[in-house]
Amino acid sequence: MRAVIYHNPDCGTSRNTLALIRHAGIEPQVIEYLRHPPERGRLLELIAGAGLSVREAIRTKGTSYFELGLDDPDATDAALIDAMLAHPILINRPFVQTDLGIRLCRPSEAVLALLPPIAAPFAKEDGEIVIDGHGRRPPRKEP
Repeated sequence: MRAVIYHNPDCGTSRNTLALIRHAGIEPQVIEYLRHPPERGRLLELIAGAGLSVREAIRTKGTSYFELGLDDPDATDAALIDAMLAHPILINRPFVQTDLGIRLCRPSEAVLALLPPIAAPFAKEDGEIVIDGHGRRPPRKEP
């Protein structure tokens, strides 16, 4: 199976997603999107393929989203895309594409829908179990 991840190595969610892909036995094409942002057409393809609106695909936390006035409800999709291309940190992450589709993998275990079944146990960096010793996902705990 082929896989592409738009990755930020400074992001724990992105690192956990990449680790899950590799745990499935797939070595993905890793694109560090802060250094090599996607072109406009590709970004639109990722957003549409993931079933998101442009606003749902933009990152607000730890970015210049508010300073740039992107929270203005009248900001058009084209203006938001322009901002994401000019400031790639605004692109939410990680986007993953495999033969099974495209997803914005937040939380990281969302990538499981794009991978073949995984039987071996897997835990995130913080120790949270994603796949138990029986190849099952434990019930999600409510915060």
